[in-house]
Amino acid sequence: MSFDPLLQVGLAVIAVIANALSAFAGGGAGLVQLPALILLGLPFASALATHKVASVALGVGAAGRHWRASSLNRSLSGLILLAGLPGVWLGANAVLAIPDRFATAALGFLTLGLGVYSARRSELGRTDNPAPLNTRTIAIGAAVLFGIGILNGSLTSGTGLFVTLWLVRWFGLSYSRAVAHTLILVGLGWNGSGALVLGFSGEIHWAWLPALIAGSLIGGYLGAHLSLVRGSGMVKRAFEALALLMGASLLIRAFGSTFGSI
Repeated sequence: MSFDPLLQVGLAVIAVIANALSAFAGGGAGLVQLPALILLGLPFASALATHKVASVALGVGAAGRHWRASSLNRSLSGLILLAGLPGVWLGANAVLAIPDRFATAALGFLTLGLGVYSARRSELGRTDNPAPLNTRTIAIGAAVLFGIGILNGSLTSGTGLFVTLWLVRWFGLSYSRAVAHTLILVGLGWNGSGALVLGFSGEIHWAWLPALIAGSLIGGYLGAHLSLVRGSGMVKRAFEALALLMGASLLIRAFGSTFGSI
C-alpha cells in the first residue's frame, strides 16, 4: 500500500478517538481501532499485530499523566505484571489456533456481563478501599490476572475492561485508580509483550504505525487527564457504557460471521 496523506490523517484520528475512550473508561481501544484496521484492508493477523504495537503508545501517553498523579500501587503493579505476562505470551502464541468466531462470541457475552454487573452495583468502585495483599488475595487475584492475560494475548479487544473491573472488585480500587493501573501496566507491559510475540509470528504493517502511535499517545494522555479530572463516578458510567457497547459489537461480529457462512 502506497503512502496516502489522507489515510495517515484518518488513522491518526481513529487512534485518538479509540485511545482517548480507552484511557477514560479503562479499556476498549480495540473496539474502534482493530475493526478499523481490518476494514481498511489489513488481514486479521496483520491488523492484530499492528494494533498491539500501537496500543503500547496508549500506555506511554496515559503513563505521562497518571505518573504525575502518583496513581500506582507498586506491590499491586508488580503482581499484575508477574501474573499477567506469562498468560499474554501463551495467548499470543495460541491466537492462530483459536476459532475466531466462537472466541469472539464468548468474549462478547463476558463483556456484556461486565457492564451489567457493574451497573447493578451502584457503589462499586466509587471509593478507593484497597484490599490487604495477603496470601489468599494474591493467589486468587494472580490466577484471574493470568487468565485475563491469555485473553489479552489472543483476542486483544476489550480485555483491559476485564482487568479494570477485577482490580475494582477484588483488590478494592476505585475506578479511577484501577484505570491507571490498567492503562500503564496492560498498555505498556502486557501489550508490549504481545506485540513482541506477534511481531515475530505475524505481519506488522509498519507504514501505518507512525500515525497510529501519534494518535495513541495523544488519545492516551487526553483520556487519562479526563479520568482524573472527572472522578470515579463518571469513569464508572463510561466503563459500563463501553462494556455494553463492546459486548454488543462483538456479538454482532461473531454471529454476523456465522450467518454469513450459512
